[in-house]
Amino acid sequence: MLRSMTGFGRCFIEDAGWTQTWEVRSVNGRHLDVKWRLPMLLRGLETRFEKVLRRFGTRGRVDVTLSLQALGEGMQGVRFDAGQAGAMLDALSDLAASRGDTYAPDYNRLLGLTFLWEDAGAEPDEEMVAALEAGLAAALEDWNESREAEARALSRDMVSRLIRMDEWVSRIEERAPDIKEERFTLLRDRLSEALEGMGSSLEEGRFLQEMTLLADKLDVSEELTRLRAHLDRLRELLDGGGDAGKRLDFTLQECFREINTCGNKIQDAQISRLVVDFKNELEKCREQVQNIE
Repeated sequence: MLRSMTGFGRCFIEDAGWTQTWEVRSVNGRHLDVKWRLPMLLRGLETRFEKVLRRFGTRGRVDVTLSLQALGEGMQGVRFDAGQAGAMLDALSDLAASRGDTYAPDYNRLLGLTFLWEDAGAEPDEEMVAALEAGLAAALEDWNESREAEARALSRDMVSRLIRMDEWVSRIEERAPDIKEERFTLLRDRLSEALEGMGSSLEEGRFLQEMTLLADKLDVSEELTRLRAHLDRLRELLDGGGDAGKRLDFTLQECFREINTCGNKIQDAQISRLVVDFKNELEKCREQVQNIE
C-alpha cells in the first residue's frame, strides 16, 4: 500500500490503575528521523520502541509522544526532589512577603518542572512494557491509515496528470513527422534560391546527405519511446504501492530528461508549448512524490 510521509495517529488505552496515550505525527524527510517524548522512567526503552515503529514506517520525520496518567505500582520509578522544590517555594514565599503580597503556591505547576523529577532506578516490568508496545503499535496502525488515505489522494492526482501527459506525447508523435517535412522543404527552397543566385544548381546527392543528417537531429522517436515507458513505470509504481517514493522520484527525473531532449531537438512553437506544459505537470508530480514514503 502506498503511503504518504505526512500523517497523524493516536491511541488511548485505559488499564487498571493507569492510562496510556500515544500520539504520532510525521512530515516528509529523506530518512527515518524519530523524536521521542517519553516519561523519564521509559527513556531507556526508546530503542525497543523504535523497533516497533520501524515495522510501520521507513522514511520521514516522526514525533512520538507518550502520556501516562494515574500510574499504578508497576510504574513507580520516579522520585520527586522535595528538598529543591521546598526551597523554591520558600524563596517565592519570602519574595511575596517582602513585597507585602499574599503567596499561594500552585503545586500542579511542579508537575511540569522536569528537573524536579528523577529516575529512581526502577525498571518497568515486562507486562507493562508489552502493554506499552501494544499501545504504540495501535497508534502506528492509526498513523498508517491516515498516511494511506493521503497517499490515495496523491495517487489519484498524479494519475490524472499522467493521462494528460500521455495525450501530449501522442500529439508530439503526430507533429514530429510534419516538422521534418517542413524543414526539408524549407531547406531545399533556401538552397535552391542561394545556388540560383550563384548560377549553380542543387546536387541531389549532396542534398540527400544533408537531409539524412538533419533527419537524425530531428528524430525524437527513441526519446518518445523511453518517455512512454517511464510514464508506464510511474503507473506501475503507483499501483504497486510499498516504499515507492524514491523510485517515483528517479523515474520523474528520467521523464524530465527525455522531454527536455525532445524540446531541444524539435524547434517548433507548437511542440515548445507542449514541452513547457509537460514539464509543469512533471514538476507538480514531483512535489507530490516528495511526500510519498
